[in-house]
Amino acid sequence: MPGPLTGMRVIEMAGIGPAPFAAMMLADLGADVVRIERPARPVLAQAGMNVLGRGRRAVVADLHEPGPRSTVLRLIERADVLMEGFRPGVMERLGLGPDDCLARNARLVYGRMTGWGQTGPLAQAAGHDINYVAISGALHAIGRSGEAPVVPLNYLGDFGGGGMLLAFGILCAVHEARNSGKGQVVDAAMTDGAALLSAMMYGMKAEGAWSNQRGENLLDGGSHFYDTYACADGRFVAIGAIEPQFYRTLRERCGIDDPLFDDQMDPRLWPLLKLRLADVFKTRTRDEWCALLEGSDACFAPVLDWDEAPHHPHNVARRTFIDVDGVVQPAPAPRFGRTPAGPPRSATGEVDAESLLRAWEAPTDAASRVETVHPA
Repeated sequence: MPGPLTGMRVIEMAGIGPAPFAAMMLADLGADVVRIERPARPVLAQAGMNVLGRGRRAVVADLHEPGPRSTVLRLIERADVLMEGFRPGVMERLGLGPDDCLARNARLVYGRMTGWGQTGPLAQAAGHDINYVAISGALHAIGRSGEAPVVPLNYLGDFGGGGMLLAFGILCAVHEARNSGKGQVVDAAMTDGAALLSAMMYGMKAEGAWSNQRGENLLDGGSHFYDTYACADGRFVAIGAIEPQFYRTLRERCGIDDPLFDDQMDPRLWPLLKLRLADVFKTRTRDEWCALLEGSDACFAPVLDWDEAPHHPHNVARRTFIDVDGVVQPAPAPRFGRTPAGPPRSATGEVDAESLLRAWEAPTDAASRVETVHPA
């Protein structure tokens, strides 16, 4: 598949969640990514429905057996990147740890995705996104005032603070390897990533502009001008009119002349103003508010569900969502002007390891390769 990463060869140890998301991002942008699947539990058994598995093939190998393990090592000799998402020590016990692999390929970038990281007192503990986000401080900050923290799906740990962090780290290390000729380990931890995503909030807290009380701050639903509101039909809209000029546009378009709204940044008034603004939005349906506010500088958007979002005119115009073999899914991102990514393919299932090895016999320097071999 075309894209700015065309020519990069990646070995992905099959797993779930953040590592496959990172692999999907690399494959979307042209990297030749091959998954190593366990024979008893192929993750891509229903490949066509597995959006996270798109754009890559799979080699089925029992890594507890010397023969398949040797084959994977031969693939690693020809790869630019290996990425895995197991607990620390699992790959070492399989004979595929960083020392084993870098001994075979000194330029290899070895990406490791975990929740707690490769080191630290919790490194060997089980966990999931919600646990990793919890110790970063981020989970405490999300929710309504006086209520329990709200689970933000698994965006912050698995995908934003996990998969994207891993993909970024891998590409940084590949860039460095092209200069030094040496690979290295990339230790991507979801605890680190979730904390990193909170950088602005920690900065605002240091300045006295953010408190530990969730639901009472500028961007956590505490202010009346940055929140969601129910409409007359029970659907919701999202408002983000922070700057004075955008706040003024919101008031003008909504016909709000109540002088209490003049003191926009007085947190003492926010609870009352939220109630009054909620009453305003209950006077029209969501579509009526869209007709009045969408596309203006009121910082407005309708809150769309999974079925509605792909059909929004802006998303349609930008092709933000695409159909791959009958499955509606997000398109590759970001966009590139000179080397655009092609449409992703569904996961293509099993490929013969020996055929792949023959196709990968070209030099292992990604910068010298101009095309990626795909299955027929």
